[in-house]
Amino acid sequence: MSEQENRRTIERLGQALSEGNLELFHEQFQADSVMDYAQSGERIVGESNRRSLYAAFPSLPKVSPQQLRVSGDLGVLEARLDYGDEVDWRAVFIFEFRDGKIAKETAYWTQPFEAPEWRAAWAERTD
Repeated sequence: MSEQENRRTIERLGQALSEGNLELFHEQFQADSVMDYAQSGERIVGESNRRSLYAAFPSLPKVSPQQLRVSGDLGVLEARLDYGDEVDWRAVFIFEFRDGKIAKETAYWTQPFEAPEWRAAWAERTD
């Protein structure tokens, strides 16, 4: 598929989560897709596990894309996530595509933290 179609798939994914439209969300994935949560060492394999996992979410996030890059069958989304709990989550998602759908997603999440004082002489604040 084209880069534009892969970009649109990622955009639909974020829109679907933000709207709580899980059916649209799941339509963006291959049935045999893999989701890797790299920081916790978890892997969700296949449509059944993905559907069950997302059905059990206490609260789906509102997704605010910050950057989206697509090159061929690889896409990267940097986003802010709002789960309604007043925690400012930042995330990076790496998507691998097959035939216009997501075959693999690798996700990284973090919360903002205080910068160490020792870097202050060289670093600019971005917030």
